[in-house]
Amino acid sequence: MSKNKIKTPSYFVKRLRDNGFIAIKLFNVFAKQDPRQWMVIVNPTEASVVITCYINKNNIDEVLFEFNDGDRHIPRNFSIKTDSIEVIIDFLLRHGVSNNKDYPGRDRYLSKRLNTYDEK
Repeated sequence: MSKNKIKTPSYFVKRLRDNGFIAIKLFNVFAKQDPRQWMVIVNPTEASVVITCYINKNNIDEVLFEFNDGDRHIPRNFSIKTDSIEVIIDFLLRHGVSNNKDYPGRDRYLSKRLNTYDEK
């Protein structure tokens, strides 16, 4: 079985970075009873969207992603149930989260080896 699943934080962060976002894993240690699995922040110097992955939140064995940006552009505690990272990326773009590699502060979060967007 492939480990490249949207509910895996390393895959989730990699795919966001591959699409031009800054993505940093914040936390992934919660109590056993807690349905939260991990948290990621996207574009911390600009949009600062915190995405929380829930597994089995409503006791129906589903994977949900909850988005919080301080209620600036995304409705508070908005959740998406999906198996596709493309749905997540499209949602972020439609809500004004930039995937532009050139915005200020980017180099503070991505090392040069992770930045694969050099001009060719």
